Amino acid sequence: MALTSNGLTSYTVGSTGGNREDLGDILYRVENEETPILAAISTNSAEAVTHEWMNDTLAAVDSSNAALEGDDVTPVASTVPTRLSNVCQIFRKSWAVTGTQEKVRKAGRASEVARIKVNRAIECRRDMERILFGEQGQAAGDATTARKARGFESWIATNDSRGTSGADAASATAAPTDGTQRAFTETLLKSVLQSMFNEGARPKNAYVSAFNKQAFSAFTGRSNARQMVDSNTVHATVDIYASDFGELKVFPSAHHRSRSCLLVDPEYLAVSFLRPMQEVPLAKVGDSIRGFMLCEATLEMKNESAHGIVADLTTS
Repeated sequence: MALTSNGLTSYTVGSTGGNREDLGDILYRVENEETPILAAISTNSAEAVTHEWMNDTLAAVDSSNAALEGDDVTPVASTVPTRLSNVCQIFRKSWAVTGTQEKVRKAGRASEVARIKVNRAIECRRDMERILFGEQGQAAGDATTARKARGFESWIATNDSRGTSGADAASATAAPTDGTQRAFTETLLKSVLQSMFNEGARPKNAYVSAFNKQAFSAFTGRSNARQMVDSNTVHATVDIYASDFGELKVFPSAHHRSRSCLLVDPEYLAVSFLRPMQEVPLAKVGDSIRGFMLCEATLEMKNESAHGIVADLTTS
């Protein structure tokens, strides 16, 4: 059929002719907002730029510990506690919105400033997860260099498995040396879990990338394992790994390094805040509203031997 002669169409009128737009009043966002490692550990307060805490150790097991009846006592030398530290890093995300944009009627939000503040807080927390549980060494900072906190991977030296040429961080200010990447296997995991048990560690959580979460789910475990699964469900995941040394909850994590599997005991890890997350307004310059979200914090590695890492994993 042909168009009626001189029929006025929506194509002709359009928005310039007065046809109203049809715009939904909701903003839809799909992002990896979760920070599972930060969510799992505790928080402490810091009172100085350099945050410190103490470690203690026991003497080695003495397999010849036997005393004579009535024997005099010669005191055994005692271990000395060690002092550890990390520096507080400033995390900041700024924003600016013109007065006009804040005032005009908008779809999906009443206030542009409020929307951006929420987004910046989420972005800042994601940055914290990446940095505090990454490879970064600490930096004391000065008038021209920002302070940097030592990340999880830089701390781990007791319970680790690294690829060829990989090495632990040489100092608190250094990152570990990345080695040749290799496929994530159950054998690699079990070797680190055994080392952790021997050191007295009892990890509760494992954090892996999306790719290595799928590799983890392919671990065979005991060949005769059985489980009840609904007939309409395809079960192809591992959420709890029951090892010889205890159960390990497995979490996919989008923001720590995808080449690393982090083995964590949340009891021995904390984020210490010198300044908690907060909004800081900036002085008005011209016709705009400005500010930033800020927090100042560091990773408190209460005892690095409580944790472990399977490093240098393939990521695709």
